Amino acid sequence: MNILLVEDDARIADFLDRGLRAEGYRVQVARNGPDGLMMAREAVRNTPTDGVGTVMLLDVMLPGMSGLEVCQTLRAALVPIPILMLTALGSLEDRVAGLRLGADDYLVKPFEFEELLARIEALARRGPRQQPLPREELVVADLVLDTRTMKAKRAGQVLKLTARELALLELLLSAPGRLFSRERILANVWGTNEDPMTNIVDVYIRRLRSKVDEGSSRPLIHTQRGLGYRLEDIGEVRLEE
Repeated sequence: MNILLVEDDARIADFLDRGLRAEGYRVQVARNGPDGLMMAREAVRNTPTDGVGTVMLLDVMLPGMSGLEVCQTLRAALVPIPILMLTALGSLEDRVAGLRLGADDYLVKPFEFEELLARIEALARRGPRQQPLPREELVVADLVLDTRTMKAKRAGQVLKLTARELALLELLLSAPGRLFSRERILANVWGTNEDPMTNIVDVYIRRLRSKVDEGSSRPLIHTQRGLGYRLEDIGEVRLEE
């Protein structure tokens, strides 16, 4: 049994690592969201049985990307590894948010180690989610996102994107032509802890557009004023910006 542990608190990570190894588990540890995301992708890619025998323990509050963002990104890419969220946020709203984004179970800190073991065993018996293998590439026109390496290219040129910009691009590429409201983008890319009145979505759309569409006669990221954003190839015709 493989355990993918994503926890930024060194004390907690060390305790869980030692305890789980003592129980006979193989443990890999990541200390931030982006590393945890890559670790999960590599675990599925390197396991012929598509993640069978692997459980992810995912802290919610992580640097780089939150655990909710990591969970949502993995599920958007159809990565089927069972995910157990670990968090000090114990409200019903927080638990529901994690489950809706694709977590399989939720354990509130502080918790008893024996309970953690029982939750892991239950998820292991359940096994990976029964769903199609992740698409290795998301493509619209000459824009390509490799979901294995999380590298994006436009017209063959590598785009230098941050982890958050990649998560936003993956969401838009997951449903070309679909209109995503600011609220839906905020919930899927930033999670529920972000102030719904913030303009962070507009800021990141501008950043992503400058990297994806700059220098191209065929813009792919479009705005419908007051409604949201979509990624679509409509030639040289621009929607209202």
